[in-house]
Amino acid sequence: MKIKIGALLVGLALSAGAAATNTTNRNISLEQRLNQLEQRVIAAEQRAAVAEAEVQKIKATPARTIAPVAVVSEQSVTNKADNQSPKLTLSGYGDLKIYGDVEFNMDAASRSNGLTSMRNSANTNWADGTNERWDINGRILLGFDGYRRMDDGKFAGFTVQPLADLTGHMNLDDAAFFFGQENDWRIKVGRFEAYDMFPLNQDTFVEYSGNTANDLYGDGYGYIYMMKEGRGRSDTGGNFMLSKNIDNWYFELNTLLEDGTSLYQDKSYHGNDMQKDKNVVYVRPVISWSEGAFSAAAAMEAQVVNNAYGYTDANDQMVDQSSRTGYGLTMTWNGQKADPDNGIVANFNTAYLDAEDETDFTAGVNALWQRFELGYIYAHNDIDKFDVNNAIENCDSDCWITNAGTYDIHTLHSSYLFPNVMGMKNFNIYLGTYVSWVSADNDSNDGSDNTRYGGRVRFKYYF
Repeated sequence: MKIKIGALLVGLALSAGAAATNTTNRNISLEQRLNQLEQRVIAAEQRAAVAEAEVQKIKATPARTIAPVAVVSEQSVTNKADNQSPKLTLSGYGDLKIYGDVEFNMDAASRSNGLTSMRNSANTNWADGTNERWDINGRILLGFDGYRRMDDGKFAGFTVQPLADLTGHMNLDDAAFFFGQENDWRIKVGRFEAYDMFPLNQDTFVEYSGNTANDLYGDGYGYIYMMKEGRGRSDTGGNFMLSKNIDNWYFELNTLLEDGTSLYQDKSYHGNDMQKDKNVVYVRPVISWSEGAFSAAAAMEAQVVNNAYGYTDANDQMVDQSSRTGYGLTMTWNGQKADPDNGIVANFNTAYLDAEDETDFTAGVNALWQRFELGYIYAHNDIDKFDVNNAIENCDSDCWITNAGTYDIHTLHSSYLFPNVMGMKNFNIYLGTYVSWVSADNDSNDGSDNTRYGGRVRFKYYF
């Protein structure tokens, strides 16, 4: 374009110059005429350069974004040349983070559904069968986090974490919206887990899989109570949580609304089938204090709705079974804050549940040094009433608890970490193992074959 405009202007200048020269002064020398022509050519080139600069400025002006979400304009793509890539335009309402992780397990375990209701598999099925187990399980998590912060520290955001597991199903980890004032207060609503009141450190095999609020209690099996009933991430309800920071103190009040019978595997409790009348409401306050490497937290969780669910007795009367109140205390020493390579991380946890016709006490201690973790969990179940006839009809032949009485459950667990596999900081391999055994003060089981054990290789890859 610059060459064409310049040539045109030069031609006009030459014609005008020649005409003016012939009519005004035919006696001007050849040298003077050439000098005048040169000046006109220079002026024409300057005008052409200015015109070209204006054209380039118009081309460089970006188009106005219309949609208030992350979109690609179909029309703009079709109008582009084939060798140009389409653009992804975000709304501009804060930051967007995309991340995820892969967690696949190779398991070998003895019969795993005969002692406790603790689930040791990442599969969606609660019980793994009565035979030895060899399997591969796991999932891939894909996370999307949005966050917007204002100049005065106010913020709002969201998180959503879909899961794809090896059974071919799509699940969901967290889905929540939150807002508040940084380093001050926050409100969070949705599906998520509240404060962990029973941390197991580098737990590889001894852990609850899936939802922390569902299928925790299995009738006929020992119950390892860990302050998780009102923690959240339920399949049948949602959370609403308020939290506040004041210096070294942290306060949290989580509320969980859900179908209370989802707590029980197969909707059975003490040999009776649970019938829902209304949803439950768990209220779970937590207070935590931290200073340097030490931190401690105390909490309570209580189901506050009367007659939410229960069973019908022989007189056709509804018997309430929904009263459940738990208390917990946890203390942590995190030496890795000052010494990441050789610091020790140690946890001491205890929890107590007062429920209808049952009390449960659990205590645990675990420690992590460098890459090796070792822990022990003790649980004591005291059951006052149990419908033996119903339990015999509905319970698996491998059930341990079919009578009222007290039961002690012991679990040893350990794990070892291989970090930075193949020199990749986002790729780790864990080895985990556990052994559990139960003792009872009654004749609900003859005491034979009361040990369960297992081992796991976990592949963990972050992206």
